[in-house]
Amino acid sequence: MLGPVILAASRSDKMRRFVSAAPGTKQVVARFIAGETVDDVVPIVRELSERGLEVTLDVVGEDITTVEQSHAARDAYLELIGRLKELCLGERAEMSVKLSMFGQSLENGHELALANVRPVVEAAAEIGTTVTLDAEDHTTLDSMFAIHEELRKDFPQTGCVIQAYLFRTEDDARRLAANGSRVRIVKGAYKEPASVAIQEKPEIDKAYVRITKILMEGSGYPMIGSHDPRLISVGQELARRAGRKPDEYEFQMLYGIRSEEQNRLAAEGHRMRVYTAYGTDWYGYFMRRLAEKPANLLFFVRSILTKG
Repeated sequence: MLGPVILAASRSDKMRRFVSAAPGTKQVVARFIAGETVDDVVPIVRELSERGLEVTLDVVGEDITTVEQSHAARDAYLELIGRLKELCLGERAEMSVKLSMFGQSLENGHELALANVRPVVEAAAEIGTTVTLDAEDHTTLDSMFAIHEELRKDFPQTGCVIQAYLFRTEDDARRLAANGSRVRIVKGAYKEPASVAIQEKPEIDKAYVRITKILMEGSGYPMIGSHDPRLISVGQELARRAGRKPDEYEFQMLYGIRSEEQNRLAAEGHRMRVYTAYGTDWYGYFMRRLAEKPANLLFFVRSILTKG
């Protein structure tokens, strides 16, 4: 039951100040956040690539309040793409973006977010990679899917994310699987009401399996975003049943979590992509990682107590 409490805290300025000031925070944040700048993250991309892993890069930050901040988010991704181009790392690293960073919640936010994300998608395509639109809370999804559909007209490899705990997701998966989309499936990490989302973990897992099956049997490219050994095993079996080759789907895990399993899957010939976040505005991302797994929270509390 701690998850919903932590998710609520992720939007609290008071908790943000408390967590940021806690003595053990820096140590734990470093486990999930690859650094604060492009210079910090590039060596990590190189190292992961040398281990046979691929990467999706997320410049963290969500709750912007001005048009200028949305432009700054766009420019941060363009800077990242420029560095990847210089180092010939484009084919190993894609980008994940949250449209809230690009102005989605501001006045005329749908048009603003589309205008900001399009040059990022264009620049990514020029270096041989792509962009995936991350899913956020359920109120943003119609806009996200519409932007995804618009971008795919010119850049069909643009991906999107669906969340297994939402009641709507099976229908979304069928539509996306039918039109050949790249789709990452995750369980879901936002505090959602019972009117729109499944609340019980076993039922979320069952929905995850049903949706994975829909994606594997469709004409798109499934991306299995999970650290759960059971769901990874199910994903492998569903891919086998659907007759998919190893390069026709992939697994994704977070930077800093189950690294040995990431290496194992890559060594077995699976495409394994590491979701790697960096940036100074880490708080919301960090709190959702704590909410997803109680062991993460216990690790954080122990670090605070031992450093205090």
